[in-house]
Amino acid sequence: MSIKSMVEIEGTASVLKLLGDKTRLTMMKLLQLNECCVCEFVAMFEISQPAISQHLRKLRDGGLVKETRRGQWIHYSMNKESEHYQLVQSLLDYLPSQEKNLEELKEKGLRISCD
Repeated sequence: MSIKSMVEIEGTASVLKLLGDKTRLTMMKLLQLNECCVCEFVAMFEISQPAISQHLRKLRDGGLVKETRRGQWIHYSMNKESEHYQLVQSLLDYLPSQEKNLEELKEKGLRISCD
């Protein structure tokens, strides 16, 4: 096996390991069509802000998400420049929509613009 093949397999294995976590996989499905703030994920998953930030850090370090700072808030979106973007997109296309989670946040007044 060539070195390039090994690198590609290792990179793919890393991405699959990141997406093997239910919370991160759900986050990525939400980010497939939306930009989200940490505070929205905290309300949605009902886990602590540090735990959400840790998940997002792992996704960012893996190159799957990017962050945009707006004032004191950081918004996350899928990194379309990632070398694994097509792989991730293909996997996410098999999953059911998570838009209901955002709709529920909106109904509760928690889908906010953190600008």
